[in-house]
Amino acid sequence: MSVRVEKDGPVTTVIHSRPEVKNAMDPDSAAALVAAFESFEADDDARVAVFWGEGGAFCSGWDLKFASTLADTDTPLSELDFPADGSEAPRGPMGPSRMVLSKPVIGAIAGPAVAGGFELALWCDMRVMEQSAYFGVYCRRWGVPLIDGGTVRLPRLVGQGRALDIILTGRKVDAEEALRIGACERVVADGQARIAAEQLAREIAAFPQACMRADRRSVYGQQGLTHDAAMRNEWANSIGALKSEGIAGATRFKSGKGRHGDFSDI
Repeated sequence: MSVRVEKDGPVTTVIHSRPEVKNAMDPDSAAALVAAFESFEADDDARVAVFWGEGGAFCSGWDLKFASTLADTDTPLSELDFPADGSEAPRGPMGPSRMVLSKPVIGAIAGPAVAGGFELALWCDMRVMEQSAYFGVYCRRWGVPLIDGGTVRLPRLVGQGRALDIILTGRKVDAEEALRIGACERVVADGQARIAAEQLAREIAAFPQACMRADRRSVYGQQGLTHDAAMRNEWANSIGALKSEGIAGATRFKSGKGRHGDFSDI
């Protein structure tokens, strides 16, 4: 199987394993990844997911050998069209790129995350990159456009000018630059991306979850809103979590928990 799932308490690690092609994405892998993340979303015990490519590559993009077979038909592509009536869209060409989850996903990036693989990394909430890992719109060389959210998510992360520099040139973006411009959040030693991402996932999973998910929703929900509308949305989105978890947390603090920066027993 090209996709498997490993669970460790509240942390779910989704593993894409086609190392012989640097984890290039074919339709079977794309469908399997969607199924894996659907199961993560539906699992009440699963709090945070890690997305990792096995074998030293996160994902080298869409499988161009498969794409070359589409020369005489557009049926596989038309099946991925967004419905004209606004109903739920099918999966993205790269799999989960159109999914909207209620729980965070951390990308563990080793080696190349290029073309569609870059888009999958951008789909994650956070990215932990190894020192030798890199991004890039390498599909620029083959006339394959970004169709899994790259032109939407990258400008929102790094700004329009930087995004256009990366997208139009198709150049390599190493981990150091990615960290500097905000395309990733952590850089770790080679061979440590999965370990570091899972540790980060455990830290996030340990927090009160209703509050964490409410704040995550507010961050995504404010995009495109005016300042006033975003403030109103934040309040409406988060007041329930304040009532269900925040007041109880304040009571724990009042009882002496968490004083002097000691959060080991809260």
